[in-house]
Amino acid sequence: MKFLAVLLAAGMLAFLGAVICIIASVPLAASPARALPGGADNASARSLSALHGAGGSAGPPALPGRRRPARTPLPPVPLFSRFLCTPLAAACPSGSEQGDAAPGEREELLLLQSTAEQLRQTALQQEARIRADQGTIRELTRKLGRCESGLPRGLQDTGPRRDAMADGPWDSPALLLELEDAVRALRDRIVRIEQELPARVNFSASPAPVPAVPTALHSKMDELEGQLLAKVLALEKERAALSHSGQRQRQEVEKELDALQDRVAELEHGPSAYSPPDAFKISIPIRNNYMYARVRKALPELYAFTVCVWLRSRSDGTGQGTPFSYSVPGQANEIVLLEAGHEPMELLINDKVAQLPLSLKDNSWHHICIAWTTRDGLWSAYQDGELRGSGENLAAWHPIKPHGILILGQEQDTLGGRFDATQAFVGDIAQFNLWDHALTPAQVLGIANCTGPLLGNVLPWEDKLVEAFGGATKSAFDVCKGRAKA
Repeated sequence: MKFLAVLLAAGMLAFLGAVICIIASVPLAASPARALPGGADNASARSLSALHGAGGSAGPPALPGRRRPARTPLPPVPLFSRFLCTPLAAACPSGSEQGDAAPGEREELLLLQSTAEQLRQTALQQEARIRADQGTIRELTRKLGRCESGLPRGLQDTGPRRDAMADGPWDSPALLLELEDAVRALRDRIVRIEQELPARVNFSASPAPVPAVPTALHSKMDELEGQLLAKVLALEKERAALSHSGQRQRQEVEKELDALQDRVAELEHGPSAYSPPDAFKISIPIRNNYMYARVRKALPELYAFTVCVWLRSRSDGTGQGTPFSYSVPGQANEIVLLEAGHEPMELLINDKVAQLPLSLKDNSWHHICIAWTTRDGLWSAYQDGELRGSGENLAAWHPIKPHGILILGQEQDTLGGRFDATQAFVGDIAQFNLWDHALTPAQVLGIANCTGPLLGNVLPWEDKLVEAFGGATKSAFDVCKGRAKA
């Protein structure tokens, strides 16, 4: 529509320039006659004569049989070609003729001349403007040609291009019709391009429309998505089955290994070997960071526990060290019993600390029991069957995490390692048992007095579950008999 508006404006300006040119040319030819004798009638006659040619008659035709009256000679009249806007050379009125005219007519003549000059300048300006519009139209036509040259071959216009702006007379009606036809053709071509290539045209006001996907392709994609989803579900089920099967096989392998170790121990020690579960002890003779014993059974998640152990410390008074420590991924101090330097013995649960009123400094055997529950973080500490202290808010509502590592004789700074010699335990460890509930004071007293032996339901003291490393020794020992001898 913009092309059509520009071209129509150019045509109207060309037509207006032609009319102004005609108006400007006629008064210049007729105005000198007003200063001559004969008045307005003679001027009109001369104007008509100029329009009809130099050989035309100014008066009515003579009747038959009558003589034509004598005419007064007229001054030279401006001659015109058949193009009204291109006057030929003609004689201008002389100074004497202008002097004879009345002052009012002379002023009118000057006014008409100035008006004609203004109209001529306006026509020239309009012509320059039309030429500029012509250049704009030609530039747009070239751009359209370049745009069409980038289209696919089937969409290009195969017919010869017609230059709608060919040079010609600006006042020609044929040129106006040609301009209108060119604009209409351009408009139709642009509409066709917009309809056939919506994806190639980049509109500034709205994004390019997304071409429609065939229905068959949609159905195929839906079918493939369903197959992929079914395959994923099948793989998930297979993985879950494999995980369950792998766990079961691992338990069977562990059971077989335990049986083999029992058989190896029986063959090594012979018939005089001590019988588990309670006839051995772990001994760590010196303070270092490489002697320890490891419990080979993993603990479950616990919401309460009771740990009972027989301990005999042989330290030199600089602290009893760490009788045991339990570490899990992400928390090295899940459960720790520790006495460092001259500080009292401490119980750490999830890095929370409670000081225990216990003492092992007489180099004698002592029975230690510690009970804890996650509800309100309640704890109790027993030594030799007697309650020595209790408290609350020790890691309250924190469950003991499973699948950790339990070490006897060393404190773990990382999971299963990074021991510190200053925190190592020196002495003997026996009868380490673990329950998943809090024992009663009577049960604790029966274990301490050797009147009611009781094995841990989570971790019993069995030879096959404890392995010594780094020089720590495992030897036969009955704690009740040995304590009496000591």
